[in-house]
Amino acid sequence: MFIVDSHCHLNNLNYHKYHLNLDDVITKALSYNVKFILAIATNLADYRNLKQLVGDRKNIALSCGIHPLNQQIPYHINELRTLVLEESVVALGETGLDYFYSQENKFQQQALFRQHIRIAISLNKPIIVHMRNACDDTIAILRQEAAERCKGVLHCFTENKETAKILLNLGFYISFSGIITFRNTENIRDVARYVPIDRILLETDSPYLAPVPHRGKENQPAFTRYIAEYVAILKKVDIETLAAITTENFCKLFHIPTEYLID
Repeated sequence: MFIVDSHCHLNNLNYHKYHLNLDDVITKALSYNVKFILAIATNLADYRNLKQLVGDRKNIALSCGIHPLNQQIPYHINELRTLVLEESVVALGETGLDYFYSQENKFQQQALFRQHIRIAISLNKPIIVHMRNACDDTIAILRQEAAERCKGVLHCFTENKETAKILLNLGFYISFSGIITFRNTENIRDVARYVPIDRILLETDSPYLAPVPHRGKENQPAFTRYIAEYVAILKKVDIETLAAITTENFCKLFHIPTEYLID
């Protein structure tokens, strides 16, 4: 069985308290059949730190992008484009809009989001979208910028079925995190039942949002297994089938040859 954690922040894990090093994290993940990880950057300095941490490990890919709440850190858009061209980078992001924590700079967020989409289209790489309290503007920008040309994933999905339908029609994938296991998130479980299985990804968003039975603790890639088991029940398939299909989805979206992820 081969499970992919499609979104985590490896450099934010607690290596002093919970893990010896990155190889320890990988070993724990492998013991849960989580065999590939996409490590997500939230600004350009974060990307460089991730790249140094990951090194030449073949079971980890990288994203490069600027989170909507990280614009205060100096950057140059041409530098983003250059870094995204690196071989280990399979996507732009995470990018998007976050009005929950910040509305005063929403126009700057929108401009940066558009830049990510335009670069993604020009380089034929997908985008990883963060969306919080900004559904209407996010969808409007995706449509206006023709984001169906690059496609992408709405990570850590917490919206309704109507929003999921719009994103699916744009060619996007929907990624579910440990939130789907929480007690009061039946609305998200309804969305998971609705989304076709060939458009679903799994993620931990480590070190955040640990799934039941580890809720309240630090999350880690290994715990993707719990999310996979939960989604398999919702989709009424066995865990092996769910793992195989979501891994194939991951490879398709991020242009990774499936033979590269051989069990």
